[in-house]
Amino acid sequence: MSKPFNQNEARPVLRNIVPQTFWLMIFWILVFQNTYASDYNIKNYGAVPDGKTIGTAFIQKAIDDCSINGGGRVLVPAGIYLTGSIRLKSNVELHLETGATIIGSTQHTDYPAIGGERGLIFGINIENVSITGFGEINGNGKAFFKGDNAPDRPFLVMFKNSRKINVSGITLKNSAFWTFHLSHNDGVIVNGIRIYSHVNYNNDGIDIDSKNVVISNCIIDTDDDALCFKSDSAFLCENVVVSNCRLASNCNFIKMGTASVGGFKNISISNCALSKASESNFRFWNKNVPGVTDSITGIAGIALEIVDGGDMDKINISNITMEGVQTPIFIRLGSRNNPTGSLKNVMISNITAKSYSHIPSIVTAIPGFYIENVVLKNILIDSKGGGTVGDVHIIIPEKEKEYPENRMFGSSIPAYGLFVRHVKNLTIDNLQLNLFAPDARPALYIEDGEEIKINNLRAAVPVNNQPVIWLNQVENLLLSGYSPNQNVPLFLSLQGSHTHNILLSNNNLENIKTVWIKNATVKSDALKIK
Repeated sequence: MSKPFNQNEARPVLRNIVPQTFWLMIFWILVFQNTYASDYNIKNYGAVPDGKTIGTAFIQKAIDDCSINGGGRVLVPAGIYLTGSIRLKSNVELHLETGATIIGSTQHTDYPAIGGERGLIFGINIENVSITGFGEINGNGKAFFKGDNAPDRPFLVMFKNSRKINVSGITLKNSAFWTFHLSHNDGVIVNGIRIYSHVNYNNDGIDIDSKNVVISNCIIDTDDDALCFKSDSAFLCENVVVSNCRLASNCNFIKMGTASVGGFKNISISNCALSKASESNFRFWNKNVPGVTDSITGIAGIALEIVDGGDMDKINISNITMEGVQTPIFIRLGSRNNPTGSLKNVMISNITAKSYSHIPSIVTAIPGFYIENVVLKNILIDSKGGGTVGDVHIIIPEKEKEYPENRMFGSSIPAYGLFVRHVKNLTIDNLQLNLFAPDARPALYIEDGEEIKINNLRAAVPVNNQPVIWLNQVENLLLSGYSPNQNVPLFLSLQGSHTHNILLSNNNLENIKTVWIKNATVKSDALKIK
């Protein structure tokens, strides 16, 4: 038989439960009060979401109050907010809710220069700052159209001399100049943003002149360089990781330079898909570059450039697919105005690409200097073809001080796959070169090279009895693993008095009619076969 309920016995239990519940409720109220207290809604400050009323002062006031009070979130609710320059402050998260758009004013006077910079949204000398959410920042950049390299245009988003930056989720669109510029910062995380800019010249995607940066899961579609590393001072761009991005461009897709004063060090880029841009309003490469017939293409898939005296060291680029590029790989050590820098310790691996021009991949320095310690591994390139015997004998000028670009040496180069000049310690391992149309140019042209290893080359055979590989002033080269599955009229052409110690080892030469020829300056014992 159950014991009857005793109200007096229950009271001590209730006395224990009620205070615990009460204080728990008080705790959560305080938590939510603190949360709400740290949110600064720009509409509460007077910003009007009609896309017409300029709200610069209201948005700036919300940011200022947030920072002064110790930090928090500045909320941008759904709607369109017209504004001029907004300056972010430390400990502020600018949060754009779904359906929210910040759109830039079309009046130049709404973008006063601060610290020598103009921008729609920017932060200088701040820390612990974020831009988050799923809204859009639109620069109205067409209103500032003044032609290529026109000065005094505002960036869309810029951080300079700042620390602990986080940008995620948002869409950046229609910049007047570079879209997202990271200048001299330390500690940046960018994740899952979308960039679309095709309304003006110099519409770069992300420009990185910072250190300790992680960029991932981004979609970038721009008229100018999609992902561009810069070093415009002694500040070294270093310790950068980029992964899982989709890049589209009418210029270079992945680029280090042109600005390269300090240089680039310890940079890893992996698992990215490169494809042609969605539109091209200014470039018209098919009208301006002979051999390019497609209406929309990018310049170079991977462009690594040191031309301002800096140093490039420890670069690893892997698992990249390319479609719609003129030149898959372009590596250049030059000297525009400063003493010549250095370019070394570069690994590019696991690349598949389709080339849309007569300009092959290029690795070249200038006389007296060398690109050093480069590994090209597991690379498959489908080339357009169409080169002639006349192209084989084109003399390529050095152009030491010229702006670096794939077409700087002309629209046709004496190799259909890879042109190499002024290199030391180059390894080419498992390179496959295919052709869509017959081509008389060699697959590889190497000039002024030392300590070179070529293993497991598979290359379409040139027509008109031209060599598969052309060597000019090359010493200490080991070639192995070559086994053609078709008849090869001529394998090697050796030129130059310094060409010597060329060793062919562990190759299948059965299908080769003539293994090598040489000009009169090459010594008879320059090549050995094992």
